[in-house]
Amino acid sequence: MMAPLSPGSRIGILGGGQLGAMLAGAASEMGFESHIYAPESNSPAFQRSGTSICKPYEDLESLARFAESVDVLSYEFENVPIEPLRHIERLVPIRPGISALETAQDRLIEKRFLQKVGVPLAQFCAVESSDDLVASVQELGLPCVLKTRRFGYDGKGQIILRSTSDVPNAFEALGGNPCVLEAFVPFFAETSVIAARGMDGQVASYEMALNHHENHILKTTRLPSGLPSGILTEATVASEAILRHLDYVGVMGIEFFVSGTPEQPTLLVNEIAPRVHNSGHWTQDGALIDQFEQHIRAIAGWPLGDGKHHSNVVMTNLIGEDMDGWHGLAADPCSRVHLYGKGESRPGRKMGHVNTVSAKP
Repeated sequence: MMAPLSPGSRIGILGGGQLGAMLAGAASEMGFESHIYAPESNSPAFQRSGTSICKPYEDLESLARFAESVDVLSYEFENVPIEPLRHIERLVPIRPGISALETAQDRLIEKRFLQKVGVPLAQFCAVESSDDLVASVQELGLPCVLKTRRFGYDGKGQIILRSTSDVPNAFEALGGNPCVLEAFVPFFAETSVIAARGMDGQVASYEMALNHHENHILKTTRLPSGLPSGILTEATVASEAILRHLDYVGVMGIEFFVSGTPEQPTLLVNEIAPRVHNSGHWTQDGALIDQFEQHIRAIAGWPLGDGKHHSNVVMTNLIGEDMDGWHGLAADPCSRVHLYGKGESRPGRKMGHVNTVSAKP
């Protein structure tokens, strides 16, 4: 294990969205310099960083100069191209490591990894052609879900197959790209755990929260979830096993389905996100150490903070025109508004979030 980074060290972040901005803010509060590298000139993270570079990830010369200017490098989203990272990994420690990105960028690799870890997940099949799809549907049954192996998020890149008439054109509808077919999970709850692992192998998890989606986009996250203590423990154990098997350093979001009944729930891992996560924004106002500081602590080699929450929280995403109500939200004495500094409000675009807190009983 390398020595912890001292205050004044430089934290490099690939990606300039709201997650990068909040990571930069956390790094600044801990006494670090934050440097942002992103290809979009209007990146929100540029507003919170003393140093920023606006270049494509494929610009290897600029990326190498950036890597040489920082003491550790992290990323705010999981679709950073792998090959440019391989070009610079000899220049700077990258945390989480490249293997975590490779695992999360391909749904088939991810599911085979989860299978190897031994955590519960839905049945799945690899699909390389329309003929594969027909055979896989026969194996898994209907309904089922066809997903592209790469670049799917917020409901994009997937189709629910409910009847045999949905099958013939589904593979081509997703561009004829390699896919994964998953057995449909009749869940009654969608949840997530935010967990972190430090350079020393220490693991700290926040309690599993309850998520609600609208139009495939996360709308609210609620803590406590109201689920039985046994299922909360099971989720924590599964999350920590995933981090250890990846030799992971940093914060990860692990999403779950909860099927069965509230009295007899069954937990299944849905997917992992090797980064700070939208469903972890509640930690900013419900925990002493939020997910952003926790991530910076982990990649800098500092001790991890405690994941306990001191307040109950409902986090609500402000999507599109929701942000127009900022004044009324700010007037609520139990709410704290977090806006991302994005210039244009569009349908489906996350513009901010608000955390509404209440005392724990």
